[in-house]
Amino acid sequence: MSQLVSLTIHQSGAAEIVIDRPERHNAMTLDMYESLLALIAECTKKSNVRCVLFRGAGGKSFISGTDIAYFKNFRNGRDGVAYEAFVERVIDAVERIAVPTIAVIEGWAVGGGLALATACDFRLCSDGSRFGAPIAKTLSNTLSSRNIARLRAALGMPQVKKMLLLADYLTAHEALACGYVYGVSSPDTLQEDAHALAHRLMALSPVTQKAVKESLRRDIVEQRLDDEDLIEEVYGSTRFNDAVIAFTSRSSKK
Repeated sequence: MSQLVSLTIHQSGAAEIVIDRPERHNAMTLDMYESLLALIAECTKKSNVRCVLFRGAGGKSFISGTDIAYFKNFRNGRDGVAYEAFVERVIDAVERIAVPTIAVIEGWAVGGGLALATACDFRLCSDGSRFGAPIAKTLSNTLSSRNIARLRAALGMPQVKKMLLLADYLTAHEALACGYVYGVSSPDTLQEDAHALAHRLMALSPVTQKAVKESLRRDIVEQRLDDEDLIEEVYGSTRFNDAVIAFTSRSSKK
């Protein structure tokens, strides 16, 4: 496992996955992606993990996408298809985490970093953050249709076209204005604010949160609205049953 990707599980129940390659703006190698997948799987197996936070080390970049050196060995377009399928496996793993997820963004979130942040449920950023995927100006590659759909759902069509066709960046406050980020903090308070949001999320029903997350994922990525299994799981849960008993008990005492 790559030492450049680490996991800390706090006593609060918040898990924190850190990308630590600041000298390369936290650009990802395939080994780092595989480590990220392994740590996500580790989080999902632990019942005490109630929220997962992702952040990049160094203060200048969240994740800057895949290390460009990886693309030098591409022979043809099929290599691109295989690469995008691999990236989708990573983004899908983030999206399928059953507990709430938070991207803690300080500095740049570009390319694959933007995609990963978009797959999270909430994004908090520093006031100097920038968001983009300037591929029309750099590599002349593309994003998968699923990642474009995720961006459209999070940002809206006009912002996505501005970002992808004009290779423009969004500032932190532009991202806040369109609802892409939950909040903008100073670098000094970003971590504190992120963990405060995590505590709010962890105080609420994980049963409801899991069902809502999966319903949204199916709608945005798979364009399907079947939800009988999710509804059955929620209404059949002890959490729901206990909440009904507690609520009716309080009501009867008034």
